[in-house]
Amino acid sequence: MRAVVARRPVFRRIWRLGLPSVLLLAWTAAGPGAPPLPEISWKQALPGYVYQFPRDHFEHQEFRTEWWYYTGNVVDARGQRFGFELVFFRQGVARGAESRSAWAVRDLYLAHAALTDAAGRKFSYQERVNRAGPGLAGASRIGKRVWNGNWSLQWGPKDSQVMDAVADEFRFHLELEPETGPVIHGENGVSQKAEGAGMASHYVSFPRLKVRGEINSGTVTGQAWMDHEWFSNRLGEGQTGWDWFSVQLDNHTELMLGQLRRSDGTVDPHSSGTFIDAAGRARHLRNTEFTLTPGARFGKYPVEWRVRVPSLGVDLNCRPVLKDQQLKPAAGGPGYWEGAVDYSGTHKGAGYLEMTGYDGGVPLR
Repeated sequence: MRAVVARRPVFRRIWRLGLPSVLLLAWTAAGPGAPPLPEISWKQALPGYVYQFPRDHFEHQEFRTEWWYYTGNVVDARGQRFGFELVFFRQGVARGAESRSAWAVRDLYLAHAALTDAAGRKFSYQERVNRAGPGLAGASRIGKRVWNGNWSLQWGPKDSQVMDAVADEFRFHLELEPETGPVIHGENGVSQKAEGAGMASHYVSFPRLKVRGEINSGTVTGQAWMDHEWFSNRLGEGQTGWDWFSVQLDNHTELMLGQLRRSDGTVDPHSSGTFIDAAGRARHLRNTEFTLTPGARFGKYPVEWRVRVPSLGVDLNCRPVLKDQQLKPAAGGPGYWEGAVDYSGTHKGAGYLEMTGYDGGVPLR
């Protein structure tokens, strides 16, 4: 999103970790007197892309920005509810640069972890930034791994994944098993976010992952959602933020809905969504096929919504597990809201909601 940094093609997320500090690291990593970084021609997300799995589950260093994004809702043996989030970002700095040093900065790796403790009424989160260095962080098709320090995702047989993260106030060890195959969002290989060639992302999800493992040494089970996107361009002119919903319904169907907001108060026509049926088949939803109506607020954020997809007979009320699931980047800059939610109405379910641009706009444009 965002000046020097490509945008979250709809719906998320790189500025949130305090990019001013990240960019400073990029410019100073080579040491005093280092020459300016060269202009780089990054590959664009264009129609006609042919996805190849498992290759496309891993790094795409010819694109400027990439992330692996996990959110989920689980319960422990006593029935206590937790929401969890673990995210890995790769931000390209130099493409194809030659250097003898293991510390040369070609990519920056950012990560973010959060835990919503419903019974304890507590929301905790932590961030980190690393260069690759000698194995400090990275993404590897060969190793089938994405990591940042002691936070990691390890891929196994049949697209199973193991998640580990140790933060100051919480820890995860979770095993994730896909209940359906990967889902490709958008049309003709791209999820278009604004007018123009390359104003798009390549966007893949596992919309329903069976979860078992431990949070804070307690056994948990439940469901998770995984997003993986890679792209190179920025927010479109006049786009000021977005509202993103993952919806996992009790009838084993899922929805991804993303609404881009414009500075004049309207919804951008490039907003879109995806419906996934119980067999894992995806159907693209144009912005005219759904409505997202804000309701009650927590501070600046509309934390309750009405979600309607008339053609699917879906009319849902979205409510947060906790009202205060706001994240404020440690390095400063606008905050954003992202957390666990429940759905009721024509169907029941759970998921995650993300809202940006309400706290001073989307920075680094």
